[in-house]
Amino acid sequence: MGTIQRDQLSVDSRASSDSSRVELKRTISLFSGVAINIGIIIGSGIFVSPKGVLRGAGSVGLTLVLWVVCGVFSLLGALCYAELGTTWPSSGGAYAYLKAIYGDLVAFLLMWISILMAQPSAFAVVALTFGNYCLQPLYPDPSCPPPQIAPQLLGTLIILLLGITNVLSTRLSIFVQNFFVVCKVVALLIIIVAGIVQLFQGETQNFENAFEGSTFSGLGNALYSGLFSYAGWYSLNIVAEELKDPNKNLPRAIFITVFSVTIIYTLANVAYFTAMTPREMLASNAVAVTFGSKVLGGFALIMPIAVALSTFGSVNGNMLTCSRIFYVGAREHHLPSLLSMIHIKLLTPLPSVIITTILAVIYTFSNDIYTLINYFNFVTWTSSGAAVAGMIWVRYKEPDKPRPFKVNIIIAILFVLASIFLVVIGTIDSPIDTAIGVGITLTGIPVYFLLVYPKRLPRWLTKIEGAVTSRLQMLMMVVKEEKEH
Repeated sequence: MGTIQRDQLSVDSRASSDSSRVELKRTISLFSGVAINIGIIIGSGIFVSPKGVLRGAGSVGLTLVLWVVCGVFSLLGALCYAELGTTWPSSGGAYAYLKAIYGDLVAFLLMWISILMAQPSAFAVVALTFGNYCLQPLYPDPSCPPPQIAPQLLGTLIILLLGITNVLSTRLSIFVQNFFVVCKVVALLIIIVAGIVQLFQGETQNFENAFEGSTFSGLGNALYSGLFSYAGWYSLNIVAEELKDPNKNLPRAIFITVFSVTIIYTLANVAYFTAMTPREMLASNAVAVTFGSKVLGGFALIMPIAVALSTFGSVNGNMLTCSRIFYVGAREHHLPSLLSMIHIKLLTPLPSVIITTILAVIYTFSNDIYTLINYFNFVTWTSSGAAVAGMIWVRYKEPDKPRPFKVNIIIAILFVLASIFLVVIGTIDSPIDTAIGVGITLTGIPVYFLLVYPKRLPRWLTKIEGAVTSRLQMLMMVVKEEKEH
């Protein structure tokens, strides 16, 4: 791995005979950990997923129940990840746990599918949401939507803009993240308060016969849409090596975050239904904007602006955590060392940001935003379920292994069963999407044995990587000497 110092990771480098030893400083407090998780979880999902959950559930009552169920399920998974994160206190999240439990191949396959599909598709969903909300004031009539290329071009613009931001300055990207966390929370509070006012004014007609029309035929897609809004509860595990007192703060931050977001999401959906009928919600491409136009009157313009700002923060936060995933993957020799390095002058993770940006732009031109959500959820729940199942096995295999935080075994079993259920029902509802996900995952097997597996690593690739790493090390030494003089 290269010796270039990673600014946003606050690393200390200690040279050794053959490589550099990189250690992450513990600079993230409990409050900062909660802020990171909330900033990543609350993105575009709550502004786009209500339509997908309702479409799959068929009724207002079942929709609200599913939002609570998704929150509880995410909390169970987060508590299991708290044990995983304190048992194996390494950055990288699910990747690090799968490597420790199942070995290199399984971990590499997760890295492979995350780079090629999960992360770029998540960025694309957020970017497309940005495009739809920006265009909503210009196309208020649901029967006359904007041309499909319009939100795609706007989505591409935000990805490129934030990609450039993360390349130019880490401090700027952190400022963007902090500022837009406030914006997204304020937007949801406006929705919730307006909904409470609506309830006091007697706007409860949509809650009468609330379960009428309920259907379970689209339950898989409904759950996928809801769980997509909670995606990110595992984000703090990705930066576990940077968290202060992780044995205490990791479980605390996870519980505070998921519990708070569940309450916010449920109240926001109640608010939506005080102003919109199910038919109106299904016809809207920008649920929060439609809500604002019906309830906020002259202040309705606040909603598209607030949601657009929220998507900025979400994409930016995910780009920050993506750099950690690349960093850990390169540290474990599953990715080229180049991907763990930063620009020698800008001190930003240039290679990883460029690759992520290119793939995200490609996915932005997908014809169906909910197909992207299915891609993301397939990877998330397959890897999360496998990690927790492995945790259960390690408990049996190594009962004396230190576990600073230990979740009830029943919770772990329920999470694994629920993960299996989600993958199965998602496959039944969208078999083509699952087949594509499995196919892309399997393409990682020959890549692993041809390019990664140590005994099969081609000499030419070793020479190229060694030459690039050596040249970058020399450049870094020159830059350091010039600064010292």
